[in-house]
Amino acid sequence: MKKHAPAALRNRAAISAKLAEELPDSGLVLEIASGSGEHAIYLAQHFPAIEWQPSDPDGEALASIIAYRAEYQGLNLRMPMVINACAPANWELKDADAIVCINMIHVSPWEAAAGLFQGAAQILGGKGLPLILYGPYFEHGVQTTPSNTAFDEGLRARDPLWGIRELSDIDALAKENGFVRTARHVMPANNLMLVYRVE
Repeated sequence: MKKHAPAALRNRAAISAKLAEELPDSGLVLEIASGSGEHAIYLAQHFPAIEWQPSDPDGEALASIIAYRAEYQGLNLRMPMVINACAPANWELKDADAIVCINMIHVSPWEAAAGLFQGAAQILGGKGLPLILYGPYFEHGVQTTPSNTAFDEGLRARDPLWGIRELSDIDALAKENGFVRTARHVMPANNLMLVYRVE
């Protein structure tokens, strides 16, 4: 039942360290596209004052999250919810103090990124609370690494709707939904952590 994502083990400590700078001290954090659930377990452990809400639209991912959660000793990890980023009008959760989305935008259609910002605007409202994205992005004026170029080509070969997104396009999408980027953290393995808040 449990799935394993090797990247989760490699990047979780770096992600946790930067999240500590951006997440509220307490409250409810919604994780969109939790995948295997390994990040959810790790981050719930490292932020015990935060209630962590994992989610995913995939049945196998949900089963994996539940299996990991069964071994978790803490009380701050909720049962996963079925949330599809492409359908923000159907999100069951209506309020949160932050939203985290790790490694989804490049392995999903553009509609998922659009839906993520639309859903975040509904849930975070005008509170100035963070929507935090993690993953690879192309940036104007920043030299693209050969590994990211190859990664992007491989993604598009698997699904033409996938691929590494231009940061300027993400910023524009954010602005359309009332968000402004407040932080850009350089992360290991040519990834970025981007933080958006309601203007």
